[in-house]
Order: sequence, then structure tokens, then C-alpha cells
Amino acid sequence: MDARVGGAYGAGKASGKRFDPIEFVQKPQVILRLVCWLFALIQFTCLASGAHHKVQGGQTQCVLGGSCGFLTFLGVMAFLTTMVFLVVDALFANWSNVKHRKWAVLADMGVSAGWVFFWFLAFCINVASWRKAVKPPHGGGKVSTAIAFSFFSIFTWVGQAILAYLRYRQGSETAFAPSFDSGPSGIPPAAPYPDMGGAPSADNYQQPPFTEGGVAEKTPQYQPPTY
Repeated sequence: MDARVGGAYGAGKASGKRFDPIEFVQKPQVILRLVCWLFALIQFTCLASGAHHKVQGGQTQCVLGGSCGFLTFLGVMAFLTTMVFLVVDALFANWSNVKHRKWAVLADMGVSAGWVFFWFLAFCINVASWRKAVKPPHGGGKVSTAIAFSFFSIFTWVGQAILAYLRYRQGSETAFAPSFDSGPSGIPPAAPYPDMGGAPSADNYQQPPFTEGGVAEKTPQYQPPTY
């Protein structure tokens, strides 16, 4: 398989054209990735700013207990991971190597499936910790928002994994498609050109007359004059 064949894994042939941001943000995987990025931003900012309250002694404590740091870390990592894949999406169309495209799509599919699990885990931990927590004086509205967006993120990353799988399947079908350069099989070879009507044939060639000595007679024999 040629490593420079274009039109594989959800992008056209690498043309080196200038980056078009309007065309870029209209791609389905980019739209959904921006939604994942926004949900992760809301989740960890709500936990960082609204899940802590002051207790006796002036210390700050998270209402979710020891899981607060882990949940905030998940949100930050999801935020950064989304930004990395946004950069990959921006460069993807200019990659002419099919293997690089294949590994990028496989990484997208695997990472998206992993984040489905992590967001489901974060949602379960959020709910369990919030039920056991002592409600803060400000009511904990931001904590509830973080829980809600942890739940929403499960479905956005499921959609991202499905889109990556569709791109991978499209690339696999393109890789095994027949090439247009190879001619169709089963066609008999072309017949040779017929003999030209005006060309002399070897069978029709006539030898010149011969003399008794076997030498071709080119000129009439010399007759001596009579006296």
C-alpha cells in the first residue's frame, strides 16, 4: 500500500493548502471535541471554586472529602487531552502518510473509550461523595453543576469514540479498495494490426530470371557484329 495515497481515515488527499478555521470548526469530530473541552472546563472550575468551604480554625475543606482532588485532576486532564487532539485534528488533513493517520485515529478511539470509563467513574464518585457530605453554607450549587457535567461528558466522549471508529472503518475500507492504476482482469490481449493492402508480401516475391550460369541477367547479352 502506498504511504502517500490520499483520501483515507476521514480526510482528503494531503494538498498543503492553508488552514481554514471556518471549515475546521464545521467538522463533526471538532464540534463534539469542543463540547468535551467545554464540559471538562466547567467540571473542574466548579469543583475548584465551589466545592471548598472554611471550617473551624480557618482551614479550607472540600465538601467531597478526599475525592475532590482526584475529580479535579480528571477534569484538568480531560481538558488538556481535548486540546491535544484539537491540534491533531488541525494537522490531520496535511498528513500524507497513511500510517500516521491510522495511528492518530486509533489513538483517538482508544483515548475516547478510556475517557468514557473515567467520566463514568467520576460521576459515581461525585454522587457517592455528595450524598455523604455535609452541605456547605452556600448550598453547593457548583458541586451539583460539576456532577451534572460529569454525567454529560460520558455521552460526549461516547460520541467521540463512535466518530473515531467510523473514521477508522472508512480508512480500512479505503486501504483494501482496488487501485485505479491496475487494469481490469479478464480482457484478452489486443489483436495484431492487419497487413497493409499495398505492402508486398514475402510469399508474393518473384525472383529475377536466371541465365544458364546461375547469374541473374541484368543486361542483354552482347552480340558480336557480323562482317
